[in-house]
Amino acid sequence: MDRQNLETVLMENRKFVPSDEFKKRAHISSLDEYFTRYRKSIDDPEKFWGSIAEELHWFKKWDRVLNEEDAPFFKWFENGKTNISYNCLDRHLETGVRNKAAIIWEGEPGEQRVLTYWDLAREVNKFANALRNLGIKHGDRIAIYLPMIPELAIAMLACARIGAIHTVIFAGFSAESIRDRVLDCDARMVITADGGWRRGNVLQLKNIVDEAIQECDCVKDVVVVKRAHGDPFPCHIKEGRDHWYHRIIDEVSAVCPPAEVDSEDLLFLLYTSGTTGKPKGIIHTTGGYMVFTYLTAKYVFDLRPEDVYWCTADIGWVTGHSYIVYGPLANGATCLMYEGTPNWPDKGRFWNIIEKYGVTVFYTAPTAIRTFMKWGERWPEKYDLSSLRLLGTVGEPINPEAWIWYNKIIGGENCPIVDTWWQTETGGIMITPLPGCMDTKPGSATYPFFGIDVTVLNESGEETEAGFLAIKKPWPGMLRGIYSDAKRYKETYWSKWPDVYFPGDGAKKDSDGYYWILGRVDDVVNVSGHRIGTAELESIFVEHETIAESAVIGIKHEVKGQALVAFVSLKEGVKASPELEGELKHWVVKKIGKFAIPERIIFAADLPKTRSGKIMRRLLRDVSEGRALGNITTLADAAVIDDLKAKYEEG
Repeated sequence: MDRQNLETVLMENRKFVPSDEFKKRAHISSLDEYFTRYRKSIDDPEKFWGSIAEELHWFKKWDRVLNEEDAPFFKWFENGKTNISYNCLDRHLETGVRNKAAIIWEGEPGEQRVLTYWDLAREVNKFANALRNLGIKHGDRIAIYLPMIPELAIAMLACARIGAIHTVIFAGFSAESIRDRVLDCDARMVITADGGWRRGNVLQLKNIVDEAIQECDCVKDVVVVKRAHGDPFPCHIKEGRDHWYHRIIDEVSAVCPPAEVDSEDLLFLLYTSGTTGKPKGIIHTTGGYMVFTYLTAKYVFDLRPEDVYWCTADIGWVTGHSYIVYGPLANGATCLMYEGTPNWPDKGRFWNIIEKYGVTVFYTAPTAIRTFMKWGERWPEKYDLSSLRLLGTVGEPINPEAWIWYNKIIGGENCPIVDTWWQTETGGIMITPLPGCMDTKPGSATYPFFGIDVTVLNESGEETEAGFLAIKKPWPGMLRGIYSDAKRYKETYWSKWPDVYFPGDGAKKDSDGYYWILGRVDDVVNVSGHRIGTAELESIFVEHETIAESAVIGIKHEVKGQALVAFVSLKEGVKASPELEGELKHWVVKKIGKFAIPERIIFAADLPKTRSGKIMRRLLRDVSEGRALGNITTLADAAVIDDLKAKYEEG
C-alpha cells in the first residue's frame, strides 16, 4: 500500500439499542461504566489486569503483572504459578456447581451426552494420569486430531493439567498438513479417533494419521478414541505404539493433582497459514491467555449461570479454544458442542438444536449467516428460537444486510448482536460491543475491549480515519511468538511501526468512535486511483435482494491499474442471467459509482473457503489471472475452485 489513505464506500447509520430488560441484568449496563473501566484499563493496565487475575486461582501470586523489558517478547503475571485446567474445573467444584452441565454434546447421527463439571473433572483427571503413564512430561508437545466430541476438550484440559503443550489440528486436514505441524513442533504423541461423522459419512481419521506420521520419528505413541466403532472401515492398531483411549483411562485413578505451571509456560500452539506457505506455530502461554479469555467470555457474552451457550466453531480453530473450552469453562458456563454440519440431515439442524436444548447465547460466523440467508427463511421459521437472548459473530467482517437478517430472522429483533474482531494471534476478542451498554450499528465492531489500546494509522504511522488497524499496547491474551522463529514473529507483527502491533487488517473509525474492520490490507484494490477494501465492495453486492454471498478481487488492468472481478452466489430460487448481471452493475453504479463497475461478474454455486469458513480470495486471483493455484490444503472443498475456473474460462 502507498501513503494514501483507504477510501470508504459503505455508509451505515442504522442504530440498534439494547432493551431496558437486557440492560438491567447485564454485567455492564451503561456506556459511562464502560468508558470509566476502559480508561482505567488503559491508564493503569497492571492494576486493572492484576485485579481481574485475582478472580482466578493461583498457586503462587505473580511478582509483576507485566514485564516490557524485552519487547515485543512481553511477559504477563511474571513468576506466577497457576493451572488453567484447575481454573476451568476444580475451582467450580469448590463453589457448588459440581452438578451443573459443563458440556452438552450432540453427535451428527443424533447421540447425546451431558458431562457435569464433576464428570468432566473426573474424565480429565483420568486422561491426564493415562498420559503420564505413557511417559508424557511437562513441556512435551501433543498433536490432537479429533472430531468435535467431548474427548477433544478432555484431551486439551488433560494436557494443560500436567503441563504438556497441545496443538489441535482440525479433523479434516490432510496427512501432509498434519505431518508439517507434527514435525515443526516435534510432537511426542498424536491423539485421534478411529473416525468422525461429517454429512452422513465417516472420515477415517486414524488412517489419515497413520499416513501422516510415517516419516515422523518424533511420534512415539498414538491414542485412539473409539468414535466410529469400525463403521464402515476398521482402523489398524499398531502394537506398542497405538493405544485405545477407553482402555488406558480404565486403568488409572480419577485423581490427578494439577501441575503448578509458570504463567509464561507454553499452553498451546495453534498453526495458521503463512504467506510463505509454511504454517506459523502461534505460541500462547498460560497465565495471560487464561485471564484474557476468562474476562472476554464473561463480558462479551454477558454470561449468566442459567445460560446454554453455543459457539458453532470447530475447536480446531482459535475460536473453539478460547470460546468453547477455556473462556466459558473458566466462567463455569454450560457449553453446547455439536459434531456435524448445519445441513445434515437437512438445513434446519442448527435451529433444531437451539430449540431442543434451549440455547440462549449463539456465536457463529458471517459466512454461516450468509449461507443461512441463501437457504431461505423457511428453515429457521420451522423452529422455536425464543430461548435466544444474545447473538454473536466471529471470523470476518459481517455485511450489514447479513447483520439485519440475523437480527430479524434468528434474533426476532430482540437479541443484541456482538460483532467481534480478533485473531488467532490475539488469543481473544479485541474489538466488540458489550451487549448491555452499547448501541450497535450493522457491520461495526464498535469499541475496543478493556485494555486494548487500538487506533487507525496510515503508512507513516499517523492517526487517520481509514487505514491500518494498530494496537499500541500489549494485552494479556497476546501471542508470545512463532514457534522456533523469533525473527519471523518480530518481522510479521512488530516491524511496521516502532512498538506497535500490526494485525494486517484495514479499518476505519467513524464520528461516534466506532471501529469498522475493512478486511485484510492485502485485499485492498486500487481502481483508477481509488483504494478500497474488498469487504466494503462485497457488502454492496450482498445488499442486493438476489445475492447471498460475494467475493470481490482486483486483477491487473493496463489502464486502471486494477479492475474488479466479482464472484457472487445467488439465493435459492434465483437464476443467473445476462439481465441480472446488468442489473447488478447498475446497482454498483447507484451505490458507489462507475469506477467500481466490475469487469466481470461470475455467478457461482459456492465460493472457495477455508475449513474455518473464510473466503480464499487468493485462489480467486489465481483463477482470474491464469496462474497455477497456490497452496490449497486449507480449502474445504476443492471441487468449488474447479467449477469456478471452468466458468471463468467460459466467459
